Amino acid sequence: MVKQTYLHDKHVALGAKMVDFAGWHMPVQYSSIIEEHKTVREKLGVFDVSHMGEVFISGNDATAFLNKVVPQCIDKLPYEKAVYCQLTKENGGLVDDLIIYKLGIENYLIICNASRIDEDINWLSLNARGFDVEIDNQSHNYSLIAVQGPKAINLMQKMGYNIEDQKSFTIKSADIEGIKLLVSRTGYTGEDGFEILAENELSEFLWDKMLEKGQEFGIKPIGLGARDTLRLEAGLHLYGNDLNENTTPIEAGLSWSVPKDKVQDYNGKEVIMNQIQNGTDKKLIGFEMLDRNIPRHEYEVYFNGEKVGEVTSGGVAPTAEKNIGMAYVKNIPDICTDTTIQIMIREKLHDAKVVKRPFVQKRNKV
Repeated sequence: MVKQTYLHDKHVALGAKMVDFAGWHMPVQYSSIIEEHKTVREKLGVFDVSHMGEVFISGNDATAFLNKVVPQCIDKLPYEKAVYCQLTKENGGLVDDLIIYKLGIENYLIICNASRIDEDINWLSLNARGFDVEIDNQSHNYSLIAVQGPKAINLMQKMGYNIEDQKSFTIKSADIEGIKLLVSRTGYTGEDGFEILAENELSEFLWDKMLEKGQEFGIKPIGLGARDTLRLEAGLHLYGNDLNENTTPIEAGLSWSVPKDKVQDYNGKEVIMNQIQNGTDKKLIGFEMLDRNIPRHEYEVYFNGEKVGEVTSGGVAPTAEKNIGMAYVKNIPDICTDTTIQIMIREKLHDAKVVKRPFVQKRNKV
């Protein structure tokens, strides 16, 4: 059975094209993907991301437990701060990538990918043996609404939210339009924005208020199609495409999120530390096409006539006005920035140039 968010009927009423995504019936677009993409880059967009997972971790050993399952130093995470990290296996591969928020002493919130909620809960439960910890999956009781774009701050202020002292990657309790909720300054677009966690029963009221009060800022509802093009331009990973259980954070270019001095042991630490010191067999690169062809997931990548990898994510970049992608390739020095590679598209090789990520300037740091 395909699941629905509490806002499902709102999307249908707005004329959204609905598709099945990770077991959920979700809006892929309301107008055009390019139009929605540009709305977020230039003005303001609102997303229903209630399909994402919300898992609360508490108990006397909550910090020690999280230190065991992710590479980040959770013991160093300040109150009301958030950190991006990965749920690692013994081989260094990724069960999922997550954001962990510190809500209080031995009290945390994990936001995880919709397609991985069951796998994450299972993995967390298996690793909880010996720890005094409670794993509380509340995904079915909460809705998550994201407002993203340069005008996001204007909308939040108009709705009565004082965000003067809220920095990027923080979370705060708030009272907006008489609703008590949690507000984080995070997102998945490369733009400034907020993600608002509210009880399901309050989500429709909140959604309607945002669309009403955001009109003067050019707000539009945004579907999963533009969410994907926005995250790709920003060089952000998508689990199942750019990340999986056989890919480590180092291979994925996420070494910045792995502390080199963490004392505590965690799943996959030996493999990950070895890769930091000695390198990897594969690496994730960004590239832009040198013609009008569009790269797609699993297209083959060639260099000097040899197959060296596969595209993980690819598509049109409306802001950059190019066709772009990311790919895992053999980790050889000759494949570097400005190198010409080829992408196999419809049984023909097409030139592309390796470029640095992100593909557009990110504006999400406050």
